[in-house]
Amino acid sequence: MLGLGGGVFLVPFLNVALGFPLNVASGVGLMTVVATSSVVARGTNRGLVNLRLGMLLQIAAAAGGYYGGSYAQEIPEHALQLTFAIVTAAIAAIMLSRLERRNVILDTSIEPGPFGGRYYDGECCQQVVYRTRRLPAALGVSLVAGSISGLLGIGGGILQVPALNAWCGVPLRVAAATSTIMIGITAAASAPLYYSRGDIVAPLAAAAVLGTFFGSRAGLWFCERARAKWLKMLMAAVLLFVSAMYVTKAL
Repeated sequence: MLGLGGGVFLVPFLNVALGFPLNVASGVGLMTVVATSSVVARGTNRGLVNLRLGMLLQIAAAAGGYYGGSYAQEIPEHALQLTFAIVTAAIAAIMLSRLERRNVILDTSIEPGPFGGRYYDGECCQQVVYRTRRLPAALGVSLVAGSISGLLGIGGGILQVPALNAWCGVPLRVAAATSTIMIGITAAASAPLYYSRGDIVAPLAAAAVLGTFFGSRAGLWFCERARAKWLKMLMAAVLLFVSAMYVTKAL
């Protein structure tokens, strides 16, 4: 629904609520991110996925995912948790400040540019155009998002979707759909590193992936019917929830 990947809920739940080590929770979380991406790639509206933009950003995200997974055990757990809590809270504030702003252009005669696009918007009841701005910033965020995905196993979409929407002119639905396609590849870049270290508990991962298949289908159904403002509010709520959980754990 939001392009975040299931790990954003599962990793804090396993780590904070059930007491699993962060490396095990992250390994299982990466499996759910791959599963979510696979389901959404098959069922999402193709007009919302910006493949050209996604393929470009994926280079940075996959590199970040690999290096994040490589150094996951070398960074103190509480430092990771506290840093991520601060970042997610800041992004939540940015999302709330943009509830009434939409990155769509109603004049369809305007060219979207090389990394923009067109799609039919249900709220406007017409085809709309959007243009991608600040591409270097999007690449930088993708690199950081990939690193976060590799370090914490929660999927890079939790940073990438808000950044593309708030700073780069990409509509939220497009950012979510494009991110969901990307996060599976990003997670796949770091998941083998966790598996080789024995951090992926197979029965736990299998149960989580099974739940993810059903949840992803429900999210697709709801996303097609929800207003962009509601999705932004939900995104901010998720970010604040995750931030609060990690602050509690880190302190």
